[in-house]
Amino acid sequence: MDVIHTVSGLRERLRGEASVAFVPTMGNLHAGHLSLIELAKAKARCVVSSIFVNRLQFEPGGDFDRYPRTLERDCEMLRAAGCHVVFAPDEAELYPEPQEIRLTAPKAADQLCGPYRPGHFEGVLTVVCKLFDIVCPQVAVFGSKDYQQLHLIRMMVRQLNFGIEIISGDTVREADGLAMSSRNGYLNAAERKTAVGLYTNLKRIKDAIEGGSREYDALRRDAIDALDADGWRVDYVELRDAGRLEAPKPEDMNLRVIGAAWLGKTRLIDNLEITRK
Repeated sequence: MDVIHTVSGLRERLRGEASVAFVPTMGNLHAGHLSLIELAKAKARCVVSSIFVNRLQFEPGGDFDRYPRTLERDCEMLRAAGCHVVFAPDEAELYPEPQEIRLTAPKAADQLCGPYRPGHFEGVLTVVCKLFDIVCPQVAVFGSKDYQQLHLIRMMVRQLNFGIEIISGDTVREADGLAMSSRNGYLNAAERKTAVGLYTNLKRIKDAIEGGSREYDALRRDAIDALDADGWRVDYVELRDAGRLEAPKPEDMNLRVIGAAWLGKTRLIDNLEITRK
């Protein structure tokens, strides 16, 4: 596996590669990331993963400075997973001058996480756009835990004619159902026990709707009340049509229940697919 730190070095390494699948990450990897590598290996002969903690997507007061940097460990994990190339630039390499040209996030970014993380999706789309231009993959693989991010990246690829196939990987979970996340490491022992509650309450909504309930607002309120009672600070619990990421209409059959909430100083997100019968 090659570990490359410069744009020119990466372009030279990838010259002549017939097919490239790309898995962008911010590092501090876990089994969820490695599952994306497996998907990428099935789609292309050369798998590239990037490791870059992108300052642009952290809102003021966010956890940019404390986000774990574990490059050596991450590279060991990627090597064992069969990744071929790691692109690990520093800030000066990816942003050699102030990034004044940025992508404007669409209206779909103004809901769910958007109001709670001002500028976040603009930063995500800008860095992913830059990475797509540098790597020039035929396929890119993203997790579905951040479903809003996945939706926005798909929009960007369509509207900017990237010609890249976007593959989504299922959320990988701990034994109790908690979605794997690089931020789970922030949780103390008591918070970790409580953390499964986000999944549990979203699952309760999923089960109720798949069982025939159409009381969407009541189910949402019940979940928020239950999380509040367990010490969470809830940003939102919402239902969306899975394709449009809009409030569901009565005829919509494929939904997502999406939630974001804080335990102490740690913000967790999750979502579940719902298929109405």
